[in-house]
Amino acid sequence: MSTSRVALVTGSSSGIGEAIARRLAVDGFSIVVNSARSVEAGMKVAASLPDALYVQADIAREEDCRRLVDTAVAHFGRLDVLVNNAGVTRAIPHAELAAATGAVWREIFEVNVFGTWQLTVAAMPALRSGGGGSIVNVSSIAGSRPAGSSIPYAVSKAAIEHLTRLLAATVGPEVRVNAVAPGLVETPRTQGTDFFAPIAEQVAQLAPLRRVGQPEDVAAAVSALSGAAYTTGQVLLVDGGAHLR
Repeated sequence: MSTSRVALVTGSSSGIGEAIARRLAVDGFSIVVNSARSVEAGMKVAASLPDALYVQADIAREEDCRRLVDTAVAHFGRLDVLVNNAGVTRAIPHAELAAATGAVWREIFEVNVFGTWQLTVAAMPALRSGGGGSIVNVSSIAGSRPAGSSIPYAVSKAAIEHLTRLLAATVGPEVRVNAVAPGLVETPRTQGTDFFAPIAEQVAQLAPLRRVGQPEDVAAAVSALSGAAYTTGQVLLVDGGAHLR
């Protein structure tokens, strides 16, 4: 049983999720690292942290959500923070309506919305039992602006933001629920897309902070919200001020 607080970070084998896991470990948390497919990478992240466990699970599968939480609690004896970071997208220009098929919508919503819901429900008893649980959902600036890699992705993030508010109004006072909404963040995934370079240049020119985000910027915001004892139902933009333009 862990004597420190325990945080479960989904999709934490690389990118933003890995940065969140590393930041919370620095904050003193024991960490549950998770991925759906990148098992070797996830195990390496867990092995590099002071007190961590890797659990492979696909949050789109309800039984995997229950197993993920049960494994975390069985190993550490508690769960204090859930970071719903895992997500998928498809790069589809917004004007190409026919390309955003029903199958694409279902694929994205199965992970981004239904998976977040299923894991939250599975984790709620453990989060409530400590009397001070915290959930931080990872949204996107696309959830509130006409932006994003595809319309289905943007709508899924809008759903996450409203889910954050609805849950916050429902599960207090035992559990707080907030979200971070990153703008463009430089990760291996985004760097491998055609749209990254031109958008990065625009952000660097227009955003007040004159640069694109780094995974560590998002991790710092998650860290702050996870410990903000009198904050719930908030969506924090992490975009260098790009929304002001």
